[in-house]
Amino acid sequence: MSSQKLNDADADVRSASESALETARRQLSEAATQVDVDSGVIERLKHPTRVVEVTVPLKRDDGEVDVFTGYRAQHDDVRGPYKGGLRYHPDVTAEECVGLSMWMTWKCAVMDLPFGGGKGGVVVDPKTLSDDEKERLTRRFAEEIRDTIGPKRDIPAPDMGTDAQTMAWFMDAYSMQEGETTPGVVTGKPPVVGGSEGRDEAPGRSVAIIAREAADYYDYDLEETTVAVQGFGSVGANAARLLDDWGATVVAVSDVNGAAYDPSGLDTHSVPSHEEQPEAVMQYGAPNTLTNEELLELDVDVLIPAAVGNAITADNANDVEADVVVEGANGPTTAAADSILDERDVHVIPDILANAGGVTVSYFEWLQDINRRQWSLERVNDELESMMLDAWETVRREVEAGDTSWRQAAYIVALDRIGEAKETRGLWP
Repeated sequence: MSSQKLNDADADVRSASESALETARRQLSEAATQVDVDSGVIERLKHPTRVVEVTVPLKRDDGEVDVFTGYRAQHDDVRGPYKGGLRYHPDVTAEECVGLSMWMTWKCAVMDLPFGGGKGGVVVDPKTLSDDEKERLTRRFAEEIRDTIGPKRDIPAPDMGTDAQTMAWFMDAYSMQEGETTPGVVTGKPPVVGGSEGRDEAPGRSVAIIAREAADYYDYDLEETTVAVQGFGSVGANAARLLDDWGATVVAVSDVNGAAYDPSGLDTHSVPSHEEQPEAVMQYGAPNTLTNEELLELDVDVLIPAAVGNAITADNANDVEADVVVEGANGPTTAAADSILDERDVHVIPDILANAGGVTVSYFEWLQDINRRQWSLERVNDELESMMLDAWETVRREVEAGDTSWRQAAYIVALDRIGEAKETRGLWP
């Protein structure tokens, strides 16, 4: 039994309800048994450097004032500034931000980026905000956390409920208070104000690259490989279309309402993505439709869960017929499901490797901003391809050397790099 598998005594508590923080700490503990890292370093990594909580008052369009709570969790910066998204969502909590910031630490380390992990957000339903209200909320939030962020300290990015425009407002508010234009304070901005070409497509592109490499590793001819994609938003649509362009047969894609399914293959460029036409997948003239649950159970070579977390659970893991699962969403596979898939020899390529294209191109954007240079889309894509292949090869070597799962191998790579950095820098004073 591999080290990724769960102990019987722990299986009952590792359910779909496990929080992001609980998951991150468990994954840290499991990886720690496989690397030669001082126990004091492991203990330090269980806790964030700091969590900032702020009050964010907002004057509504009708003149009323509402007060919201905002957070910024900064997990670890031993390898460089904190890096991670800002989300606007009613379920944002301090604990969630800490757990997600830990995942960002691992993701940056797997990609060998000079960043640590951060995450934050505001407890608000963005659907209840007008555009003007969202702008005012963003600018006030930027001011409230201004002392804890900066291009050499902590660099936010878009996440759930935020987008490129949000980042533009955030950057402008920060720059106005600092007295100079500082595009490097956030990434994911529109290119006209310092954003990078290819940033929006990057997570989906990296998922496609890793799916292609996984197919090759397991001796599938890509032109004979079948793929199903749950979630046809930015990640899922871009991954599906690239794999389609490269010759794979994408048989099913879905949105929140269900899936379009054609066993002979879909024309993915004709299926509207969520950005192009929200919730329009079921309007595409596919010969068959499925539920999202049924899509996960299709007999395909590669399954890409790119919609939501906890999509594959103990309840449906035994019904997954794919040979390879490439995680496009963050945390789409629960711990219990991971164990079941491992026992069934279903190969799961983890999110911290597969969808790391977003933070990687954010790194490129940060480099462009601090150097006041603009890269072409071709250069961005070439650099992303190179870094994804380097990360894939590093994790692959760990898989083969340790006879372990892809997820465990990715965490081992990350922890080894972080541990070495911490031991080299030491503990002060």
